[in-house]
Amino acid sequence: MGLRLFASLRPLSRTGAVRDSIAGVTLASMNIPQVLGYTRIAGTPVVTGLYTVLLPLVAFAAFGSSRHLVVAADSATAAIFSNSLSPMAAPGSDKYMAFVGMVALLTAGFLLVARVLQLGFLADFLSRTVLVGFLTGVGIQVGVAMLGDMLGVAVQSHRTLGQGWEILQGLSQLNAPTLSLSVLVAASILVGHRFAPAVPVALIAVVGTIAASALFGFAGRGIAVIGPVPGGLPSIGLPQVTWDETLALLPVAASCFVVIIAQSAATSRVFALRYAERVDEDADILGLSVANAAAAVSGAFVVNGSPTQTAMAERAGARSQLAQLIFAGIVLLVLLALTGPLEYLPRSVLAAIVFTIALGMIDLTGLRDIRRESPGEFYLAIITAAVVVAVGVEQGIVLAMALSLFRHVRHSYRPHTMVWAPDAEGRWMPAPTKPGTVTEPGLIIYRFGADLFYANDHRFTDEVRMLVEHAPTPVRWFIVDAGAITDVDYSAARSIRNLLDDLARQNVGMIFARVSPYLKSDMDRHGITAAVGEARIFPTLHEAIAAARAGTLERGAEQEK
Repeated sequence: MGLRLFASLRPLSRTGAVRDSIAGVTLASMNIPQVLGYTRIAGTPVVTGLYTVLLPLVAFAAFGSSRHLVVAADSATAAIFSNSLSPMAAPGSDKYMAFVGMVALLTAGFLLVARVLQLGFLADFLSRTVLVGFLTGVGIQVGVAMLGDMLGVAVQSHRTLGQGWEILQGLSQLNAPTLSLSVLVAASILVGHRFAPAVPVALIAVVGTIAASALFGFAGRGIAVIGPVPGGLPSIGLPQVTWDETLALLPVAASCFVVIIAQSAATSRVFALRYAERVDEDADILGLSVANAAAAVSGAFVVNGSPTQTAMAERAGARSQLAQLIFAGIVLLVLLALTGPLEYLPRSVLAAIVFTIALGMIDLTGLRDIRRESPGEFYLAIITAAVVVAVGVEQGIVLAMALSLFRHVRHSYRPHTMVWAPDAEGRWMPAPTKPGTVTEPGLIIYRFGADLFYANDHRFTDEVRMLVEHAPTPVRWFIVDAGAITDVDYSAARSIRNLLDDLARQNVGMIFARVSPYLKSDMDRHGITAAVGEARIFPTLHEAIAAARAGTLERGAEQEK
């Protein structure tokens, strides 16, 4: 598709414009406290949260195709880069912010390459199972990171386990007013989400605590506040980072890139299907690239297609990116006129807001469903979550990809196999592949449940030899039900040709049934067709069985000779 600016707004009727404008105001009221809170995860000044929903929102609305995706600050990507950058520079410092900006710019570059090379399929390498585990681990990590501010306990460690240990050691010194305020805010938000999801409880908490802090002097009573927040428009410029530092930041940006591709693609697909809309994934990747470039040059940090904020936008009534543009306009007004009061905002309030977000990322329902339906996949999800918590988010996302690929390869490496065998009533039913199983005297019909490649070809050949060797009567015909096989690689083809030679010496003929055009092409190219004989390859199983029983294959083979 060609480049179509603001395609995510069209078509737009007058009624739709009014509805989306109202939704944009509602979305701003709910999301501004969240993006402020995300700066606690990112380790950046509070105002940078507002920057993430200014130019990046406009950039995605202009270049993306999804009418629903909200591209803004996100806890998962914020946790990735803050976890990696905090040992390199003091959070919030000029050097740290330069690193943050360069990570966003490198992420934009990765996304642009993905758009040019049409690499959106990379999102499919994160299975839903390990993604649930990954986000659960991030939720636990972020939640633990917020406990220090919520309790009024100083925490120095950048690792989750270290933070937890410091919090336990500092419990005797916790600040009671800070703890009380944190519990009040967190409980109010959780109750509000449960019983009144349309009410902007977080915004009410922010405005109320700012007013109370200014009136009663929270800072003088031991409740830490965020301090002065610069107002006005963000300054535009490229991050100042050396070449060596840029190279060191590449793995961090690559991790952010993977999460962005996976989360954004999955989110846009879900909402497009819900409203029977078409999504141009390439356009969305380009929109995400431009949005991150805008974040990099405007003092913000990496932005992502947020599942939670997109769901919030839908609940608010948003049906196009016009709602996001209205949201950005309200943020502009806040930056120009309302940043002054933010200096009275208690840090514990922001921490409590983020803590509730972190709890929402811990998908206990999803984990329970996975455990009930697939215990093996449940353990993969738990391992992913544990690595994120114990080691780090960046390592967790790499493990998530590796486990997703391992799961796929494992299924292909050890696919389901079976033999069609008669039951007590004489009907052919799938039976386990074990010695002595036959379809009928002299005939075995065997099904292999995956493509044949170098890692599983020995299983195929070993099971064929085992079935022939242990058959109660000599096998005359061995039919391979190839309905699940669409591809044969070079190594597997050589193994099959060796197997054909062995079977021929035992006077066993092999027949291939349910051969698709794709498989037939591979068989032709690798010489399998020539070795087995064109007359022994059939598009259906019925034809193969009929030919074997009628003896027409012997005549065909003699004619070929």
